[in-house]
Formats: sequence, C-alpha cells, structure tokens
Amino acid sequence: MKSRLLVLSGFFAGAALSRDSSGAVHPFAKYKDFAADSAATTEAPAAPTQSALECFQVAEPVLTDAGLTRRDISKPPAFVAADQTPIGPEDNEKLEEACSVVLMERVFENSYGAPYVGAYVPPPCDFDHVTVNFTTVVKGRQYDRTGVMYFTDNEVWRTSTAEPTSYGIRWEWLKDMTPFLSLWKQPQTLVFDLENIVDNTYTGLLNTTLTATFYKAAGKTKESHPPADLIIPISQRIGNGDKPSQFVYPASPAKNTVTDFPRNANRAVFTVDVKGQGNEEFWWSNVPQSAAHAFEATYGEYPGYSPFREVQVLIDGHLAGVSWPFPVIYTGGVVPQLHRPIVGIQAFDIAEHEIDISPFLPLLCDGKQHTFEIKIVGLVDNGASSASLSTTTDDEWYITGKIFIWLDDEGSITTGTVGAFETSSPKITLSQHLAQNATGFNESLEYDFSIERRVHISSQVKTQKTKGTVSWTQFLTYTNTGGVASYGNYNLNKFLISGADSASGPGVTYATKYAYPLFANSTYDVGADGSVSLWAQVDQGLQVEVRGDAVFPSGIEGFVATGAFKTGKGKTGSITRTWRNGTASYYRPGDNSFSRGVGQTHQVYSFSGIGSNGKVEELYHRDVSAFNDTVTADHSEVAGR
Repeated sequence: MKSRLLVLSGFFAGAALSRDSSGAVHPFAKYKDFAADSAATTEAPAAPTQSALECFQVAEPVLTDAGLTRRDISKPPAFVAADQTPIGPEDNEKLEEACSVVLMERVFENSYGAPYVGAYVPPPCDFDHVTVNFTTVVKGRQYDRTGVMYFTDNEVWRTSTAEPTSYGIRWEWLKDMTPFLSLWKQPQTLVFDLENIVDNTYTGLLNTTLTATFYKAAGKTKESHPPADLIIPISQRIGNGDKPSQFVYPASPAKNTVTDFPRNANRAVFTVDVKGQGNEEFWWSNVPQSAAHAFEATYGEYPGYSPFREVQVLIDGHLAGVSWPFPVIYTGGVVPQLHRPIVGIQAFDIAEHEIDISPFLPLLCDGKQHTFEIKIVGLVDNGASSASLSTTTDDEWYITGKIFIWLDDEGSITTGTVGAFETSSPKITLSQHLAQNATGFNESLEYDFSIERRVHISSQVKTQKTKGTVSWTQFLTYTNTGGVASYGNYNLNKFLISGADSASGPGVTYATKYAYPLFANSTYDVGADGSVSLWAQVDQGLQVEVRGDAVFPSGIEGFVATGAFKTGKGKTGSITRTWRNGTASYYRPGDNSFSRGVGQTHQVYSFSGIGSNGKVEELYHRDVSAFNDTVTADHSEVAGR
C-alpha cells in the first residue's frame, strides 16, 4: 500500500477549493475528485424523520438583549440557573425594549461573483448595542465555504460554513457587533459574500438567515472606552458597486491611500482580517522554500515559504505592527470527521488582530494623504541554517483592514512628534536535514524553526485633552518542529506562536497575551486497487488574555452587565483557555462504491474574568465530547452554577 501525505492532502480532503476571481480552480487541487468524495456524508442514509445535526463552535456566552446568552448552539435564549432564575439583567436595571430586523434571507446556490446585496437603514429604536444571529441549514454534499459580511467597504465579520450530512446540518452564531456602532447608526450597503457551487456533484444549498437585534444596555455596561467614532476601511472599496471589497493577495497589493484622516483623532487602532486559501490555507504545514521541490519525483511539489507567516501593517512605508495569524482549521480540514458536530476553534468567527497606531497620530493628523498597506510574508532559506523574510507567499490570501478612530471635538488638531521605530528584522534560527536513500531519492526532511520579533514605537502626542508619551510594543516568539517522511508522503508539525502586545498613553491602556499551540499528525494511504485510507490526530489550543481598552469585546461584557462577575468593577479583563483534541479515520474503496468514517473530538473551554484588584474568577467552563456526529458528554458551568 502506497502511503501519501494527508496534512497536505487536507487541502483537498474537503477543504474549500481555492478559486480566483473568475471561479477557476487553482492547479493545487489535483485531488479535487477525492475532496468531493470526502466532503460527502460517510454515514448510512438517514431515516426520513431524522433531524438536522446541530453543529457548534465552543465559546463563552455573549451579551444580548435577553442577558447572558449561549451562542454556539440552538438553545433557549438566556442561561437559567438550577433554581430557574435567569442569569440576566437585575430587576432594577432592565434592558430597554429591543427591536430586531431581518437583514438577509438568502439561499446561496451558485453564488461565486453573486453576493447578497441589500440596503441597511437604522431601525426606528434607540440603541447602543447590536447583536447579530446567523443561522444556516444545509444538507447533501458540499465543501466548507467562506462567508464575509461588509457594510459598504468595511468588513465587519468573517466566518465559514460547516460541511453537511445527507440528512442535513444546522448551526447558528450570535456575535456582538457593538464595536461597529458608528456604522450601524448610518445607512449602509450590506454585502454578504458566501461563494457556493451547486451542480451534479456539490448539492448542498446554504439556506441562511441573518438577523440583527438592537437594544440599549440601560447603563449596565458602562465601558471606559466606548466604540470608535469613525471606521475607515482599508479594502478594495468596491462595495458601492455591490461587490465584496477584500484584496486577493499577492495577486494585488493590499493598499489604500487615505486622504481624509481626521485631524482631531485622539486614538487609532488598525485591525487586520486575513484568510489563507489554496497553497496558503494550511500554511503552518508548508515546508522550507528550499525543499519545495525536494520530493517532486515521488510526491510532487510542496507548498513552500516555510510554515511561518507574518502579517505586516505599514503606514507610509513604516512598519506599524505585525500579526502572526492563528492557524484556523476549517471544517473540511485534514479529515472532515474531525469537525462534526464540534467545529474548529474560530471556524465560525475568525478573530481580527488589533494594532494600536496612536503613536502615528502626529503624522496622520497633519492634513495630508497617507498610505496604509498590509503585507503577508513567509521565509526563504538557503537549504541549511540561514533564512530571512520573503517578499511574497504562494496563492492566496483574502485580506481587509480597518482603522478604528476616536475623536476629540471638531476643530481641534492633534499634534506631537513621532518617535523612533524599533522594528528590526526578526531573529531567525533554523536547522534542517534532508536525507536520501541508497539510490539518491530524497526520503525525509526534518526541520526546526525558532523566530523572535520585537516592535516598539513611542511618540509624543498632544490631543485636545491629553499630552504625553504614547507607545505600542510587541514581542512575539515562534517555534515549529516538523518533518516530512516516506519520500514526501508523511508530515508532522509541532507548532507554537506566543506573543504579548501593549499600548500605553494618557487615558488609554491595552495589553494582550496569546499562545497558539498546534500538533498535527496524519497519514494518507492509497492502495494498489485505488482505495484510500485516512487517519489523523490534531490537537490545538488557544490562550488569550486581554486587559484594558480593546476594540473588540473581550467576552467579559455579558458577565459584567448581568452582575455574574462579582469583582467586575472598574477596568476589567478576561482570560480564554481552550484545548481541542480530535482523531478521525476515513476509508473509501477503489471502486468508490461507498465510504465510511469515524471521528471523535474532545474540547475543554475555560473563560475567566480579571477584576480591577487583579483577582481572576472563572465565569464559564465547558467540557464537551463527541463521537461519530453525536455529542457524548457535555458539562457547562456559568458563574459557578
């Protein structure tokens, strides 16, 4: 039996096909026929009365008009304690009456180049909070697909779909959209891009509903740092033409020239949203660039530029900050049975990284035009122990950015002096060994990467009400011990990103620490009769601590608003820790007469609050397991109950 690599063929085993703007499949998808098969259901035909499988992403509950609300599976709206007392607003501080609006009802069929486009008008109710509910039902055969929601040119949410069963799946996701309050207050062009294909092979129709609920929190969530007054998109800016505004990189530069940056800004934060496709979807399993052709004779060309990616934000050519992206594994990744019904971390809600660019305000508020650019780079190496940042990557990345801006009174002008940039090249340590057999064929590759990066920018900034030193600091580390064996047909990665970011200045503090561990081991065997057997183990974690004035909700808001966080007074923070372990197998005979698969997943999720006194209090805990599309154990605790 001939063994072939799965981590790379995970690109093909149900992962979304990478397509250019014309809809053509990129050459990498040479196993697309297998991908189509593996995207199909692997269980016996369901009984006619069998209900759709509920899929979910494990996450902490979210603040809604009903109070503290579970958002990762269809349940009654608010948490209820054992004594049937809702964990919601206190009696004397009820939320004001909410209003809900259906923003979209759409069946996405052949929707490449045909996004949903609608006119959004603010509802006739007073609101300072917005939550959206996205519900999808699909059955048949389909890949995972990417969904992106825009308000005109601003991307406000990026998600992906679950892969269906023959009898159907369903999922919903509640998302706090309050950070975009300034956009919700104005008429917008709503563009929802969800590219799908339906034909004789791919039969899954994506039946979607998007609803927004608007409400006032009645003083219960008195943020020390309210939502931004203005949001400037860094995108293709074609939303008024009823098109999605993302850049497709590196085919086109991700760059805008901003001519109207407000001169009265007192804080500015840049956020980046990226998603790899094609040879970049599983960038963390790519090989050093020098080894991209090492196994061409026995396996084929490997995706290269190393298993490391850096997202760079540049202002007028100066590096303002970086993001080392979280390795999201979508619901077709590696083996589809890893992702039903518990989908991967961030699969339904892809997080954006925040970079505080307030040290650049003396430059940006000068009344002149300024260029903002997003680049994504990997590594190039000499085949031994030397590597440096590349100038590009393989195809392709979907990219947008946004500038969140807080304003002083109209007519005031922010001034100051931009300080020195401490943004030297990262420190890279690399060792690798390519072994050959007796006949000279490359048999195995071992590599070990270690990377450190520091970014520090400090300026003197004078706003209408404050004056002093404003700084942005990042320190990140990366390690990846990986290998390719069996003449290119086996791959293993042990991967870790960790980092710490901080912003400081008069009246503003923000700090975050994060760690992204990942272990992936898999096999892909093709028999002489054409049969295919898959097996994979994927262990992945996420640890994030957020303190201070974040742009996006840290998750603590609902617990503070409902009084569930007893020490949640003054400035607060949160700690998220989760670990997800999965194993799965799949078999298909050479005649393609049937297929079967087995998968099991276990995830533990912990969410804690940090009080102003530094006390850490666990607020949400969930321990859930699944086997063969069935939840076998599920234990949750909310605020200790």
